[in-house]
Amino acid sequence: MAEPYTVKGDCLIIHFEEELDHHLTEKLRDVIDGVIESRGIRYLILDFENQSFMDSSGIGFIMGRYKRLAPYRGKIYVTNLGRGLERIFKIAGLYTITVEKDSVDAALCEAGGKI
Repeated sequence: MAEPYTVKGDCLIIHFEEELDHHLTEKLRDVIDGVIESRGIRYLILDFENQSFMDSSGIGFIMGRYKRLAPYRGKIYVTNLGRGLERIFKIAGLYTITVEKDSVDAALCEAGGKI
């Protein structure tokens, strides 16, 4: 699997190429946690462009990364949420631990990363 992420400063950007489900979270969890620890990541930007579904494993993935970043006063930004994902985020209460932005660039600007 090619690197599913980009690092800009202390920002880690993940562009999901497939739905955030059990199979993808299994592949990503250790890789992303390793990058967070080794590169001193404080901000995680999750780009959901062209995605319309996420299962409970995806919800758990986001919550787990929030717990990793919380001690460093980090934030999770989500971008390009479609109506289906907005509904999942609302029902799961993920808006309490994430910040929604219109684009990856907008999230980078707020997080202080270089565009």
